[in-house]
Amino acid sequence: MKIGLFIPCYVDAVYPQVGVATYKLLKSLGVDVEYPLNQTCCGQPMGNAGFEKMAVPLAEKFEDKFKKYDYVVAPSVSCTAFIRVNYPRLLKGKTKCETAEKAMDVVEFLHDVLKVKQLPGKFPHKVSLHNSCHGVRELGLSTPSELHEKPFNKIRELLEMKEGIEVVEPDRADECCGFGGMFSVEETAVSEQMGKNKLKRHTDTGAEYITGPDCSCLMHMAGIAEKQGVNMKFKHVVEILAEGI
Repeated sequence: MKIGLFIPCYVDAVYPQVGVATYKLLKSLGVDVEYPLNQTCCGQPMGNAGFEKMAVPLAEKFEDKFKKYDYVVAPSVSCTAFIRVNYPRLLKGKTKCETAEKAMDVVEFLHDVLKVKQLPGKFPHKVSLHNSCHGVRELGLSTPSELHEKPFNKIRELLEMKEGIEVVEPDRADECCGFGGMFSVEETAVSEQMGKNKLKRHTDTGAEYITGPDCSCLMHMAGIAEKQGVNMKFKHVVEILAEGI
């Protein structure tokens, strides 16, 4: 099994430590992983902004770069969801789409493919888990509350393998933080208020850290926390999972 590691734009440019942690974690678990050079954006920003034709060349390049791998793994639920949900339509009639069904968020890959049962290292902190929208409703990392089904949470299951950790979730656990890509630009006031509401629910848990599977959500809430002078730390879930490796 050979894995192609996809590191999205904002992870590469703003949170490179998340990409490094993903690579280290996969290697520590015995995964044959490669980072293809000259990889670029998956096209999500263009698609979300209503310029889907501009996303097609990027989808074609992504397909060419990653089609040889058994799985494409990324530390980003939103980019993974864009590839899985939109590539078959964007590439229809242009090239055979092979990457959509291979694309997986790193949490999904660890839980569903590797079926990880234990992780080394400690993280003796109280952590509030943020369930990003794409992960909940497009990748199935946790149960959407509106379905009223028996709850599960793949992110939490993995986090609780770290010695000393206390994982909590805020009230209205799967409600959007307000980032939403272009939404935060086009509806700034609404986005900011949603972020403030979400941040308060996280801080009300008494946690030291907020974690989640998407840097964009964490970035949005971290910016609001900084403006409000809220003492809260933020870590991508893969950074915690890789702690001590």
